[in-house]
Amino acid sequence: MTRMHKSVLLEECLQYLNLKDTSIIVDCTLGYGGHSSEILKKIPKGYLYAFDQDQEAITYSSLYLKKIAPNYEIIKSNFVQLTEELKKRKIQEVDGILFDLGVSSPQLDEDYRGFSFHKDAPLDMRMNQDSNFSAYDVVNTYAYNDLVRILRDYGEEKYATSIASHIIKAREQQPIQTTLELVEIIKNSVPEKYKREKHPARKVFQAIRIEVNHELEVFESALIQALSLIKVGGRICVITFHSLEDRICKNKFKEVSEIDKTLAKLPVIPEEYQPKYKCIAVVEASDQELEENNRARSAKLRVIERIK
Repeated sequence: MTRMHKSVLLEECLQYLNLKDTSIIVDCTLGYGGHSSEILKKIPKGYLYAFDQDQEAITYSSLYLKKIAPNYEIIKSNFVQLTEELKKRKIQEVDGILFDLGVSSPQLDEDYRGFSFHKDAPLDMRMNQDSNFSAYDVVNTYAYNDLVRILRDYGEEKYATSIASHIIKAREQQPIQTTLELVEIIKNSVPEKYKREKHPARKVFQAIRIEVNHELEVFESALIQALSLIKVGGRICVITFHSLEDRICKNKFKEVSEIDKTLAKLPVIPEEYQPKYKCIAVVEASDQELEENNRARSAKLRVIERIK
């Protein structure tokens, strides 16, 4: 089984996770094992817990990781179950947690998954292939106002109303079945100039994928859990690929690493109100990485450390 997937900001993650031989690390987004495999090599006396709900990714990564070391477990679950799944394993705190929120290259490249607007496939976009809810359901059953909402809020699509109207009109004739059918509807919904700037389906596909997988709500919940699970001196690394995820991460990190504004003017801040976390870094892909991996162009890594 061959999967070509380059993990984004790999070296930076390995550096900022501050890995030790005995580190207990959680990779919330195993995917095809790019980050996990390198983490595993650096924690020979530690342990790796890796989450994923995509059986294809799990099958591949299992074959890959067991060639490196046995000190890991792959947990087939959405990372929104982070605390619950670790509790089952009697784990109450860890040294490092990684989130890589991008869709992996194999998911994009496999025609049948329906993530790509360049390839014809059934409207799917499910990260969890056991789920009964797919992109088909969003496109063919959502009311006009709901379509506008997700295209505007999750895709930041300025032609959301026009695209939603064209989707409604098209599906009145017959159900919209495939990705390229949807792409054609989108192209007919936007001005020619817009089509020349970037692919007109890019933001729409992002919005539908986020809705299908409840990505923003799930991420925010998991991030809050991660902050509670991390040890003093431990770090959380989050790689985001669009402004919505990054905003959630930025705001949550800011909230927990700054003194409450209502207390900021006090001459002495009581110890119990001092921040428990410190923001460490914000990193984007280097020019060299961008040359080697075009999918890193929108990636941003944020790192926070628990200090008390």
